[in-house]
Amino acid sequence: MYDTSMADPASPDSQSLPAGSSASSGAAAPQSAEEKQLVVVTGISGAGKGSALKAFEDLGYYSVENLPLELLSGFADLVRDSPEMQRAAIVVDVREGQALDRLPAILLQVRQKLRATVLFLDASDAVLIRRFSETRRPHPLSFTEVSRSQMVTRSITDERQMLEAVRNMADSIVDTSGLNVHELRAYIHARFRPREDGANEQSQMLVTCLSFGFKNGVPLDADLLFDVRFLPNPHFVPQFKRLTGLDPDVAAYIRNFPQSGEFVERTMGLLDFLLPHYLREGKSYLTIGFGCTGGQHRSVMMAEEFAQRLAGKGFRVKALHRDMPR
Repeated sequence: MYDTSMADPASPDSQSLPAGSSASSGAAAPQSAEEKQLVVVTGISGAGKGSALKAFEDLGYYSVENLPLELLSGFADLVRDSPEMQRAAIVVDVREGQALDRLPAILLQVRQKLRATVLFLDASDAVLIRRFSETRRPHPLSFTEVSRSQMVTRSITDERQMLEAVRNMADSIVDTSGLNVHELRAYIHARFRPREDGANEQSQMLVTCLSFGFKNGVPLDADLLFDVRFLPNPHFVPQFKRLTGLDPDVAAYIRNFPQSGEFVERTMGLLDFLLPHYLREGKSYLTIGFGCTGGQHRSVMMAEEFAQRLAGKGFRVKALHRDMPR
């Protein structure tokens, strides 16, 4: 499983910026005014906002943490009018208190000035509690009359209520429960990296082919899901039971069934149709999930198969196997 020692607050290898308002700028390729962008990073405490902001900084975004909401519209003016500041990212979270109620109206003003994207980071309660326990940092919302474990649980519940309206207006919602800090950084880079001159269109999209087992739950961040449990299960073949879909013999066994080949061809036809449209809509990160019962054989083989085929079409591709033993 993924190492979830990440985030905001998260672990000793967290890449969060210091608390309070801070800023840094990086060199970025010149852009036209229409291409300027502001990313508002928000979400649940402990889900990785600090690490995400650091990833934006690495991409050359002017990065600001904990800027008062009253200054957001003026900051958008600065980004729009500055010849040096081509793109920016800012963290807005529960530390704003009751001012969060004004965020929707402020964002409407900002979006009249430049392109603004809201990125909402979330994680399961169990993961958030563990991250706060590991870092021994207090939750921004706290209750002094209860124990620490109860305090975190109650704070998370209250925070979700406070951020519900913000979550509903998000352009992207990312569940970081199964991501470590490096995988979150990879997502940010794939989703928000400026387009490189001379790069082909396909290379601007990172496609993740993700295998998983339905018995362990459906991945929340998958854009497309394919259920391959209709294929014969190698688990019931004695010599394959303790192997995975990465084994050549297991892969050959699955490919030997006619429905396997037909599924690959029909699904590739669907992807050949969909992916160019996703690209035209500006999507730069796509996760395609392939699920079987346990996430060991059929889904693994299919994730590898489609990763290879999409790479052959010029896409940047990685295969991830959520439930396969490392």
